[in-house]
Amino acid sequence: MSTKTDRPFISITCGDINGIGPEVVLKSATDFTIKKNCIPVLIGPRTVFEHHAKRLHLQCVFVEFDSKSVQSKNSVLYINIEKNSNQSSIFRKREHPSENISVSSIRIAVALCLGNVVSAMVTAPVSKEALRLCSFPFPGQTEFIASLTHSDNFGMMLYSSMMKIALATIHIPIQSISTLLTIELLQQKLQLISDCLINDFKILRPRIAVLGLNPHAGEFGLFGNEENNVIIPAIQSMKSRKCIVEGPFSADGFFGNRSYLHYDAVLAMYHDQGLIPLKISGMKEGVNFTMGLPIVRTSPAHGTAFDIAGKGIADATSMKTAILEAIKISNNRK
Repeated sequence: MSTKTDRPFISITCGDINGIGPEVVLKSATDFTIKKNCIPVLIGPRTVFEHHAKRLHLQCVFVEFDSKSVQSKNSVLYINIEKNSNQSSIFRKREHPSENISVSSIRIAVALCLGNVVSAMVTAPVSKEALRLCSFPFPGQTEFIASLTHSDNFGMMLYSSMMKIALATIHIPIQSISTLLTIELLQQKLQLISDCLINDFKILRPRIAVLGLNPHAGEFGLFGNEENNVIIPAIQSMKSRKCIVEGPFSADGFFGNRSYLHYDAVLAMYHDQGLIPLKISGMKEGVNFTMGLPIVRTSPAHGTAFDIAGKGIADATSMKTAILEAIKISNNRK
């Protein structure tokens, strides 16, 4: 192999090996556009990758990763994590070995980023239920990666070509949202979004829309006081910053009227409020980006899709987009 390349290394985790992660990872790693723009480094069990390559009829040769190497025409670089994995363990939901592999692959990808061996990391989807069953102490990959990078101020942004959606709260019960929303939290999230848009997306003076929590954004207190007591004061506090913040907007009218087209990002108050419209508008190309980390981490906007795992029909568009976006953001940070 040659040792000269201008293409960055991008680490890509396998995700839950019982889901579609390994399939979309392989489809992406062997894609011409991806190989033209970066050198993918797959992290997971070689046996699993070989299994999928055979099922997908991919003509590729697996080569253990060396930071001085680049891809040849048919090579796929990988870091092996076996942990007693074999073909019989593939496509069985909630198989504990797969979750150990998921966690190990994330640890390795983060270490490669922190060590400047790779330029960014892309994570395939995992099962939160399966992670919980093996005593994983975090709600999801985002929180785990934040812990590994010692990041206290971080956030989730999902985006497509149509819109960028950031979340004030993420994986919490609906009944807990109101109690967690504070002026300080929203100020923190709005500043995080502003910094992200400026530094990671090179938008000089971002425009940010803020959604209300209640129907009709509270209707001046008729349907709730969170807008008057929390959301509006947080918006007003951002007036002197290097961004334009407007709202609160009623979520249904905001998305129904396509008002998001006038803003660089939208801050939703909770998970489904923001992600339902985003996934309706462009789930196939959707990307999940973690704001506020010292490393670049993206992932596809879909889940493990256990129902179609192993059938060879998983759409890899979101994974390919996540890889290309990771490259773009890492270049913007240089």
